[in-house]
Amino acid sequence: MAPTPPSRREEPEFEGDYRPADPTNAGAHLDAANIRVEPADVAYLMQLADALNTTLDLETLLRRTAELVSAVIPYRIFAILLLNDRTRELRMRFQIGHSPEVERQRIPMGQGVAGQVALTRQPVLLNDVSSSEDYLPANPDVRSELAVPLIAKNRLIGVMDIESEQAGYFGPEHLRLLTLTASRIAQAIENARLYARVSRQAQTLTVLNEIATELISILDLDPLLERVGQLLRRLIDYQMFTVLLLDEKGETLITRYAWRFGHAQPPERRLPVASGLVGVAVREWRLVNVPDVRHDARYLPMNPETRSELIVPLFHKGRIIGVLDLEHTRTGFFNEEHERMLTTLAAQVAIAIENARLYQEVRSQEQQLERDIAMAREVQLRLLPASAPEMANADMAVRFLPARTIGGDLYDFVDYGPGRTAIVLGDVSGKAAPAALFAALASGIMRSAAQQRPEPARMLALLNDALQERKLESQYVTMLFALWNDESRTLQVANSGAVQPVFCRQGQSATVQAEGFPLGLFPNVIYDELRVATEPGDAIVFVSDGILDAEDAQGEMYGHDRLAGLLCSQRDHSAQQIADTILADVTRFQGEQERFDDETIIVLKVR
Repeated sequence: MAPTPPSRREEPEFEGDYRPADPTNAGAHLDAANIRVEPADVAYLMQLADALNTTLDLETLLRRTAELVSAVIPYRIFAILLLNDRTRELRMRFQIGHSPEVERQRIPMGQGVAGQVALTRQPVLLNDVSSSEDYLPANPDVRSELAVPLIAKNRLIGVMDIESEQAGYFGPEHLRLLTLTASRIAQAIENARLYARVSRQAQTLTVLNEIATELISILDLDPLLERVGQLLRRLIDYQMFTVLLLDEKGETLITRYAWRFGHAQPPERRLPVASGLVGVAVREWRLVNVPDVRHDARYLPMNPETRSELIVPLFHKGRIIGVLDLEHTRTGFFNEEHERMLTTLAAQVAIAIENARLYQEVRSQEQQLERDIAMAREVQLRLLPASAPEMANADMAVRFLPARTIGGDLYDFVDYGPGRTAIVLGDVSGKAAPAALFAALASGIMRSAAQQRPEPARMLALLNDALQERKLESQYVTMLFALWNDESRTLQVANSGAVQPVFCRQGQSATVQAEGFPLGLFPNVIYDELRVATEPGDAIVFVSDGILDAEDAQGEMYGHDRLAGLLCSQRDHSAQQIADTILADVTRFQGEQERFDDETIIVLKVR
């Protein structure tokens, strides 16, 4: 059984303060080898060993220790104080019987009974606290106190302290038992703290990974910074948080996000890098951690409640882009663990900020480009005829659908004098704006040359020579140039690599076999010219390769045969109806597939 604590009548000789002899050998008496173990202590030590060996949770360990000590030393007031190595202060980690005010106290080394025990590494037994200058009168009812140091591997980690409202309550036997306890739980506490630290670090790394993953997906700067503030609170319980970014000149820090006591604040602050603690972090390229800003002349009093401040610079590709600024109303709130966490997180935040900035820049450029393309489309559409001309013996119609906002197809109807109209259908290599610009160039040259009214083959030769003079690498034009004579109902056709026209007469289809090299590829090209005589009821369709090359979900092309069959089936309808039917059929054929090329259809129906 555990020994019964002696009563006051059994130990009347201890009425003053008690300290172990030989103080020059500080801490040596705490070694287990130097502590006398009575046979009755064995059961207690076994219970103590069980309590230490069955848990690595610090709270559980301290609670079980308090219960075991209570079994051999009945008490009403008990505390285990642990030392903060950075501040060299003792703080209650576990307590019974103390007021909340006392529990929150920080005890410097050498101050009070616990501080003296921590400083000297010697236990203290006070039979009458009023007779000691070391005692801090936190509880006016306390009369006696017993405190022993907690030492692990020759390093002080804290103090175990018991107080009584009865004078002379504690004796040497209590001191021996508490010293026995302290010598065995000190290392257990360190193990539990190490385990908690490792677990906390693993959890922190998990949270940091989650944060980094989430931040990468946010590409708008303001929502990103707001989310940074929210996620950071999972790691650090700050009270004020600000993100300041450097301007383009690197001379001013501009607040982009501010949070204060649970509420977002208007980002109004602009600070020159030459001033304030944030300026120090930028100028010196380092983290700044100030335990009490009231004692630092560099602090700019923006928030009067602030006591401690932690500032971490944001680095990206060898330059500072801004800082993360955390503040708290408690002095010395930010520790080395906070510094490590924030430094790790800052690297991810800097990348996310730069990604968001780049996205905004690209998005702004895209919006400008979209406006430019919209204007270019408007110009292109104005260059293209809105409708086909009216002829006495021919019904003509056109449909044009660009694959993108603007396209590389071009078509035109050129007046060649009374009863004569040139039908032009071309396709420029490439897509979008470059193709549209080259198409405008080819169209302008063609319109200029048309004033001389050259025959189709001659027109293609002139265009080819002109584009050779203005040659652009990898740019060329395929063009079909057909001259319709409305009086004789004849068609003169020359082709420079465009899709050959499809001809339908009395339900039978044929292809106008006109061929030639694309314009702009080779110099001094001679083009062939075919003459087609038509009859009333004939239908001819001119299409760009976007029609024949259109694909369905299985990758099958629309093709020549499908076009020819549809043309003949619709030959009794008007040219506009035929064009609309062909375009609708191509659209149905493609289904949900994206158009990858411009689609142009010109239909000539002989009256």
